[in-house]
Amino acid sequence: MSAQLETTQVFPSFEQVYQGLAGQIGMLRQMAPEPTKSEERRLAGAINTLVEETNADEAVWLESCIHCGQCTTACHFFQATGEAKYAPMRKMDLYRRVYRREVSPLRWLFKLATRPVKLKDFEEAQELIYDSCSECGRCTMVCPMGIDTASLVHHMRSAMVAAELVPPELSALRMEQKNAGTVFGSSPETLKKMIDTIRTHYGVEIPLDLREAEVMVLSSAVDLVANGNGLLATARIMNHIGVDWTICSDGFESANFGLLSGDMSLWRMQADPIVAAAQRIGAKTLVIAECGHAYPALRWNPMLRSGALPFEMMYMSEFLGRQAKAGKLRLRPLEGKVTYHDPCKTGRRGGAFDEPRAVLKALGADFVELPANKEYNWCCGGGAGIFLLEDATRLRDESFKIKIREVNETGAEAVVVSCASCRLNFEAGRQKNHWDKRVDSLVELVADHLIDGPTPISGKKAADAEGAVA
Repeated sequence: MSAQLETTQVFPSFEQVYQGLAGQIGMLRQMAPEPTKSEERRLAGAINTLVEETNADEAVWLESCIHCGQCTTACHFFQATGEAKYAPMRKMDLYRRVYRREVSPLRWLFKLATRPVKLKDFEEAQELIYDSCSECGRCTMVCPMGIDTASLVHHMRSAMVAAELVPPELSALRMEQKNAGTVFGSSPETLKKMIDTIRTHYGVEIPLDLREAEVMVLSSAVDLVANGNGLLATARIMNHIGVDWTICSDGFESANFGLLSGDMSLWRMQADPIVAAAQRIGAKTLVIAECGHAYPALRWNPMLRSGALPFEMMYMSEFLGRQAKAGKLRLRPLEGKVTYHDPCKTGRRGGAFDEPRAVLKALGADFVELPANKEYNWCCGGGAGIFLLEDATRLRDESFKIKIREVNETGAEAVVVSCASCRLNFEAGRQKNHWDKRVDSLVELVADHLIDGPTPISGKKAADAEGAVA
């Protein structure tokens, strides 16, 4: 009966998932709230936010730029358009003005010599801070002064929140998550319904709200309201490995629109329940779903005390890589040549390079690297919420052509991704350009190639088992 259930397909293809989500994203602009404060209060809030968030690191970065232009060679938006205003160093001009007038040692002189900052300046900077920066960190890799432009951009996003200048799409989802605790309507009830659907139609069990578990797994709105295959694949893998795992209905959502918009209070509001749930059940490991921005939102949350958490946080590709290295995944060979796209947040800014490649090795994949890979991988152009923004369409589409050229150069039939935002952006680019490449999720690829039966044991356990047989 179980085998018969597993052949019943109820979830749509990812092409259909993208088309459905694109329709919902298109309606977000109509849902965005209007500004509620006076222009004076909005301007004061933006300036005060930058002053409060400017510490020694930020001051050094703002003082250190020598305008060498190296960052322009690394920015996909500049490389795609050739327009000087998209050079990473230009994105900090307004922040630098505020710093010089309000924080720097010579602020008294700058207040005399420079014009006051106005709300219009923040309005004009919105495109640079949101539409044309995915906070990928590639520019930092080549900066001779080590300036972390992505971090400075994030401070500017916090100022934009205070100025009520968050782009409408991000603003709508930010307010939904802040006021209702949902994303695209994803709620604990949505989670339970999805789990019931998976159990009924696929015969796959998903332990929900166990009192104790060693592994706590997060999901995402994309999985729950559009792409049920993501949660289904995760459950199949967890059950295949045989880990003690659960999903908690009071802490399951990976997406964090506090991080994406720059709203620090929402960032914490989303992170705290997840941490509390993991602590309550005694989890040793917290596995973050295939949601790139959730990685820094949780793993390097500045509001969590370093070293204080009794469990380890890791991204889904990291978890899969460790299982592959331990020999715990029994997989059929993957046919065809593939390449891999490193998500900026988990790769360049997180260092998780070996693990996804270990998974592809376990799949026996005919794997070829992109010309620019690992630390120097080009961003897909959709990160930091850009895949949602209508005003960023031109920039996003032009920068994605870099990925098309690179993937085509490998001769691969498919590109494997491990981030839902990357996958959505790749799918958008694939459809718009009538691209003949397949885009595969790493977790779904693993689930589709699992071999039924007990998992192999390795290391000391394998030696113990051989000794017992002897």
